[in-house]
Amino acid sequence: MENFWTTLLYAFISMFIIFNYGMVLGGVVYKIIARVHGRFGPPVWQPYINLVKVMGVRTAISHGIMFWLGPVFRFTGGIGLFLFMPVLFGVPWMQNFSFSGDLLLVIYFIFFGQLGMALGAAESGHPYSPMGIMRGLSQVTASEVPFALAVIALAAQHGTLSITEIVAAQQGGIANWNIVTNPVATLAGMMAFLGMMMHAPFNLHIAPQEIPIGPPTEYQSNFLSYMQANRAFFASAKLILFMNLFFGGATNIPVLVGKTFSLYMITVFIGVVNPRFTLENSIRWFIRIPTVTGIIAVLIYTF
Repeated sequence: MENFWTTLLYAFISMFIIFNYGMVLGGVVYKIIARVHGRFGPPVWQPYINLVKVMGVRTAISHGIMFWLGPVFRFTGGIGLFLFMPVLFGVPWMQNFSFSGDLLLVIYFIFFGQLGMALGAAESGHPYSPMGIMRGLSQVTASEVPFALAVIALAAQHGTLSITEIVAAQQGGIANWNIVTNPVATLAGMMAFLGMMMHAPFNLHIAPQEIPIGPPTEYQSNFLSYMQANRAFFASAKLILFMNLFFGGATNIPVLVGKTFSLYMITVFIGVVNPRFTLENSIRWFIRIPTVTGIIAVLIYTF
């Protein structure tokens, strides 16, 4: 029992660190995007200012219990994803509860947050909510297909679904990373990663400048603070997941920051130079190139 409370305390500490890392990372990326567009951009600490502004705001508008629970479900998905995977390999206080979960549980938590937001949006009663739900769930489902195939290929390669054991198998140098030993699965996973991070051209679930509504509008006041905090936390958790699966994990914080920042910049760069896909083009792209790549990866390691 004492070990449980110690692990829980360490988990809270690691969540605090990763949350702040995600907030700072978001501010840095906003500044980079602004400079690419020829603007000065907001300060790096702007995400903290936005979060503090909306945390104290209250609203009298109510659409029902599920509308309230939508952001909570979304935040729970990010926390669950983070808690059941190691942050730093070989560092006891940054292992979280990775010994109790595996890749199947992680995949569930990724979809759990999206489903919660869909249920919350559905209860809002807004006439455009079905459009946002259809776009969001369709793209998430399409991107999950190549990711699931990449996970199957990794499980067949390493003989396990444990994230910790997959990271352990990649220790010893770059030559042992899955990007080298299993490049086809890595390619399929990274193409799915573009959709899961929801930057352009795969940001059609909110569609900035196209639909003047959506969660950032309907979920105002302190509800919006949950969404802004989750945006930082969920993004960091996904970056750590893909670093663990394909890029050897991390054994110290500088390596963690270097790898996850590089991964994030891939999505930012692609988003800056590409326009948004339509829903049909997005799903068609995921079903064709990434899914076929994932199938090839599975065939390589199962036959």
